Amino acid sequence: MSGVLGILMPLLVLQGCAVYQAKPLDEHAVSQALASPDLGSVRVKAEEIKHPILKPRLIDFSKGISAQDAAIIAVIANPAIRAERDRRGIAEAQLLQAGVLPNPTFSYNLAVPTGGNTGGTVNAYGLGLDWSIIKPLLTRGAETDAARAQAASVDLDVAWHEWQAAQAAKQHVYGVLYLEKQLAVAQRDEVRLKENLEAIKKAVHMGDMTIIELDAANAALSRIHSIVLDIEKKLKQERLALNLALGFPPDSIIPLSKDMQLPSFENIPSLEEIMKGLEVRRLDLLALKLGYQSREESLRAAVRAQFPEINIGLSHARDTSNVATTGFSVSISLPFFDRNQGRIAIETASRQKLYDEYLDRVYRARADAARILADIGSVEEQEDSAEKAVESLEKLVEISYSGFLEGNVDILSYYNELDRLFSARLEVLKIEHDLSGLYVALEITSGEFLARAGNKKEAPR
Repeated sequence: MSGVLGILMPLLVLQGCAVYQAKPLDEHAVSQALASPDLGSVRVKAEEIKHPILKPRLIDFSKGISAQDAAIIAVIANPAIRAERDRRGIAEAQLLQAGVLPNPTFSYNLAVPTGGNTGGTVNAYGLGLDWSIIKPLLTRGAETDAARAQAASVDLDVAWHEWQAAQAAKQHVYGVLYLEKQLAVAQRDEVRLKENLEAIKKAVHMGDMTIIELDAANAALSRIHSIVLDIEKKLKQERLALNLALGFPPDSIIPLSKDMQLPSFENIPSLEEIMKGLEVRRLDLLALKLGYQSREESLRAAVRAQFPEINIGLSHARDTSNVATTGFSVSISLPFFDRNQGRIAIETASRQKLYDEYLDRVYRARADAARILADIGSVEEQEDSAEKAVESLEKLVEISYSGFLEGNVDILSYYNELDRLFSARLEVLKIEHDLSGLYVALEITSGEFLARAGNKKEAPR
């Protein structure tokens, strides 16, 4: 018995074992994990970021962040992206597991004579060492290749989610920027109408104007004030959405850069240019292709696993008459019923699913690019029309105001023209906001940053 322990103890001592480490999920841990990101740490990580599309960037928070800065910050600090990156650890663990061979089995038995003619007998024992190694060796290469391809697929899929999160943050920056522009235009018009109302009040007091004109001025001011309140509400919501995208607490105030570049549509690639190389730029398509390769290897492993299970063993035994024997054993499973046909069918179907999913994703990517480019063309036409409408309405308002002063135009007609001008100015900014969304959508679909050519034209005044 002591001899057996002498054999087992070194094996147990040499066998490396993982040690359990607790990771409590309590209020303190949650508060610490969701605390406002340290700006210094974010700045350092932004300069060291490694991503197929996003490049390292120097972020100066004191000058306000740009849309490109926000894209990098979202990848670094967004909790949802941190959770996505955890998939890489799982894939790496699966790759590690795929290369692990099965353990050999050691057996020991002891038989003590306890009755009958026991004279001259000794304790009988048996030692055995068995290892089912043939089939694992046959499938190990394919299973490891499958796990390696899957890990690479997960890595690219995570990078694709990072790219989408980066672009979402970028779009929220544009959203805040354009809403601030709309608010500035609306507030400026509100100030003018307030000054106008005060002037009309004095004129009514002097008897130069009537209560009807005063009521019209009050109504116009109420309408523009309602627009201001609506824009302020949307701006608060957009700032909350930006904080969420960046991974900052809701009450954080993230200053935006004052000289930020806005999307330019002068050098937008054509549909043919976007289609060219789309399958090697889109990270999700590359991830699917590697996932398909992983399924190919898994199917190969399943086919190889049809090989019968072979177990090889060594044995040493002594019977009660003190006769020792040493030998070996070989056992083989007979594949009468289970020929691994179930797993082969599953892997074949899984491979076909990924094949069709890849084709569908490529088809949709091409269709999305064509649709977005068509939408950009249509919205640009709307923008040109809206800008021309602003120019025409500005002239009409001037004419209407002169006619009002001369007594040829009633006050209600003048304020109606003024309302139309306010709405047209805000509509131009709304259209530009929509265009920025299409610009970001085209970047996501094309899988790369688009060329820029200076700032977009200034907002109407």
